[in-house]
Parts: sequence; C-alpha cells; structure tokens
Amino acid sequence: MTAVPPVPISRLRVRIFVDWWNFSLSLKRKDSNFNTDWRPIGPLLASEAGKMVDPSAPAIFEGMHVYGSFDPNKPNDVRLRNWFTNKLDKMPGTHVVLLARQKKKGYPKCPQCQAEATHCHACGADMRGTEEKGVDTRIVADMISLAWAQAYDVAVLVSADRDFVPVAEFLQTKGIKVVHGAFPPNGSHLSQKCWANIDISKLMAQFKRP
Repeated sequence: MTAVPPVPISRLRVRIFVDWWNFSLSLKRKDSNFNTDWRPIGPLLASEAGKMVDPSAPAIFEGMHVYGSFDPNKPNDVRLRNWFTNKLDKMPGTHVVLLARQKKKGYPKCPQCQAEATHCHACGADMRGTEEKGVDTRIVADMISLAWAQAYDVAVLVSADRDFVPVAEFLQTKGIKVVHGAFPPNGSHLSQKCWANIDISKLMAQFKRP
C-alpha cells in the first residue's frame, strides 16, 4: 500500500505595525490609569488576526514594529526615548523606530487680528510647538517594503489615522490581508477599508501590567 504524504499545513505569518502615540492615547482614553505590559501584545494580536483570517492555519508572530516620536528638549520625552531604546527595542520580536519631533514652521495667531504670537510674554519662550514628522511615512514604507520582500502574509495595523487607508487598500490588491487594530468607534473609516478589525479594548486585560 502506497503511503499518502501528509498535506503540508499552511501558516499565516503575521506582522504588527503600531503607531505608538495613537495606541497609548487610545488606551488612556479607555482607562486613564492603565499600565501596559508590552511583551504579550505582539503574539496576542497575531493570534487574534490569525483566527479571523484562517482559524485552521497556525498564526506565526513574525515581529512587532513600533513607531514613535519624542521631543529632545523635554525631560519626560528623554526618559521615553531611553525606555524605547533600552527596554522596548530589546523585547523579543520587537523593532522600534523613534524620531525626534520638529519645531512647527508657523507661529500661533490671534483669532481676532491674526497677528502671530512669536514669544510668550511671561517667560519669553518660543511659542511654536513641536510636531511629529515622518512617522506615518515610515510605517507605510515598512509595510510595503516588507510585503515586497514577502516577509508576512497578514498585517495588523494599530492606528486610528485614516491616512493609512491607501496603503491598506494597496496591500490588499497584492494579496496581503490588513487587519485593523482598533479602539471603536475611533478609526471607523480605516476599519471599513481593512480586511477585518480587532477591538483591542476587549483585549486590554490580557496585557495590563499590575
């Protein structure tokens, strides 16, 4: 009797792409005292996405890419940078991209006369705030380049920013399923354009740090 070779089990390689500030602020809106344990997040989201795409196929956590920004002139942000590089970036399967925030080009204007307020009358500080530059672009570039390198089958995109709709739609035309990691109702437009969505607020207890 001829032995029948076993049918190979297909696997789903899942990568997680996290907009850090968007994710962190969403958590705080749900629970202002929430402390995050980052270690289980990647495998947890990979598992949840795998169940949605194909429950019969093992979901393989390929990596979690976390993107953030910091203001080098703020002591709290310097501590944040140290945590990103010395803690988060060293967790298994985690890759960190951290960019310095940049001064805004324009000054705030008086809503009445439209005159620019260049410096604070009380302390003389520059009235321009800082803004995040390049984070969204880097997320899009990494999602596309890693898909081009055939490094994953499913992407979990954690952000509420509708600017990611084009990359989600593009990747899905190439056979990559994009699952939205969401905090409903925020990001509903992005959820509509993704292949599926995960309600992260229902998973918070699984990555809460005591």
